[in-house]
Amino acid sequence: EVQLVESGGGLVQTGGSLRLSCAASGLTLYDYAIGWFRQAPGKKREGVSCISSSDGSTFYADSLKGRFTISGDNAKNTVYLQMNSLKPEDTAVYYCAVSVRASTWSAIGEYDYWGQGTQVTVSS
Repeated sequence: EVQLVESGGGLVQTGGSLRLSCAASGLTLYDYAIGWFRQAPGKKREGVSCISSSDGSTFYADSLKGRFTISGDNAKNTVYLQMNSLKPEDTAVYYCAVSVRASTWSAIGEYDYWGQGTQVTVSS
């Protein structure tokens, strides 16, 4: 059984930082693309970032470049999302997801497995 477990969310003030983790079991992340998505109340789920563990390629939403960094630890089968200079508009539930063969990293429908999400709240 494949499981993705996100952690590291919480309440932080504007300008603060958080590091989210996505720990996988039942599969080896090295073989897949791993994406981070987020969904704010009343809004559609959107792509945040993606990493291809096999070659280290990374992708980011244009609006988040420079503030968010995705990385992976193959030994721990875990992917991280470092979020800096957080803003209130970053408040959302953050999800990690795994794709067997995503052609468009931000396409939600191309992801096969999803975690339960972790809440990030940025206070002003």
